[in-house]
Amino acid sequence: MLNDFFILMKQELTIAVIIFILLFLKLGKDRSNETIMHVVNALLLFNVIFGFIGNSQGILFNEMYRTNPLMVLEKNILSLAMLIISMQSWSWLKTHKHVIEFYLLLLSTLLGMFFMISGGTLLMFYLGLELSTIPLAAAANFNLTKRQSSEAAMKLIISSAFSSGLLLFGISMIYGTTGTLVFSQLPQLLTNTPLQIFAFILLLAGFAFKISVAPFHLWTADVYEGAPVAVTSYLSVVSKGAVLFVFVSVLYTVFKPLATAWYNMLFILSLLTIITGNLFAIRQDNFKRFLAFSSIAQVGFILIGITGSSQTGSTSVIYFVLIYVFSNLAAFGVVSLVSALTGKEKISDYKSFYKTNPVLSWILTIALFSLAGVPPTAGFFGKFFLLLAGASKGNYLLITIASLNMIISFYYYLRIVKAIFMDPNEQPIAKITIPVFPRIALYACVIGVLFIGLFSYVYEYIHSLNSPF
Repeated sequence: MLNDFFILMKQELTIAVIIFILLFLKLGKDRSNETIMHVVNALLLFNVIFGFIGNSQGILFNEMYRTNPLMVLEKNILSLAMLIISMQSWSWLKTHKHVIEFYLLLLSTLLGMFFMISGGTLLMFYLGLELSTIPLAAAANFNLTKRQSSEAAMKLIISSAFSSGLLLFGISMIYGTTGTLVFSQLPQLLTNTPLQIFAFILLLAGFAFKISVAPFHLWTADVYEGAPVAVTSYLSVVSKGAVLFVFVSVLYTVFKPLATAWYNMLFILSLLTIITGNLFAIRQDNFKRFLAFSSIAQVGFILIGITGSSQTGSTSVIYFVLIYVFSNLAAFGVVSLVSALTGKEKISDYKSFYKTNPVLSWILTIALFSLAGVPPTAGFFGKFFLLLAGASKGNYLLITIASLNMIISFYYYLRIVKAIFMDPNEQPIAKITIPVFPRIALYACVIGVLFIGLFSYVYEYIHSLNSPF
């Protein structure tokens, strides 16, 4: 039994050990920020490598905790994203007073996400969700001298509290009508009664807040703009990815008896989310607000993939999240570097960026092409598989509208590329020397964007881990 505990909860225990190591570092003598970051990046790299070794599947604590190869892969994707964000934050963190505290907050949220993914009951899922949310609100306020950062934290905690209230209300109704919170028992007890459908709507609203589905997206742009770039990229990729992993699993297994009802809901929400994200992204000048609305539009495409209600649907969502990690973090990596060294975060500041920073310009361009879905970048293949999964239901109106919105998105992504390469600027951003760790992280993202879509093995491997639905 003890061996099962250590093997099955290997990834959670590794994160917990890293947190304890950081606490000991904090209690010890003062060390330079660069030394601390070297240690943390080494530990995070070990966490990623160790996550692929010696895994098993099973159940613990009377189905409160469960794991399988697919969940292990999802956690490894989040661990990889955490490592990339850490390396990209080098220029910002090396002058910050509270480096260890920053990592403690983000690793605590990552631990909560791992428990959320492996939760076998609605209660365990909720506890993991709260552990992943509360420290993140504190991290959003990490630019202690900026009022915008405090406002971002306040908006995040208020919206999170509201969405958590909706989730708890829905969970209590589910428990009241079924008498259980265990995922494996719920499908047999859900009978499409009006009260159960209302409870599911509350749960869906809670999930929609967390992944910024319109009209529950109103907090997103303000929080993204006010938070430090490192926290914004974490919110955009890691936090959203974790909730999406759980969302797909819960819909396809626990709430499968309500599939007809939630398909209609997701149909409307996906179109509303794509259109809202696209229309507002066109108007933005602040880069972080722009990427916020871009991420909202991307979620709309993910919802289309989820509507496929199939093994292909689940595979396409996980595959797209993996691609989204590399694409979005490549864009955020450039923005983070420019923001940390120059303080500039507006799109208009990037005019003639290519003249002084050709390498960063190409990295940012490749990332934007991938987010837009331009072949041969991985983003094209990711969106293709999402639309293919959605088309399996035969709803070609949904696919047509989504495809037209992809064309609209080309405009606002290429607008930035035009500014970088073509728009004149007498005083472009000065030449930036890329430190070693951010350079490694950016190159890793570019490799991921260019090659994941071309190697069919990645998609096939994810598909093999998915059980048929």
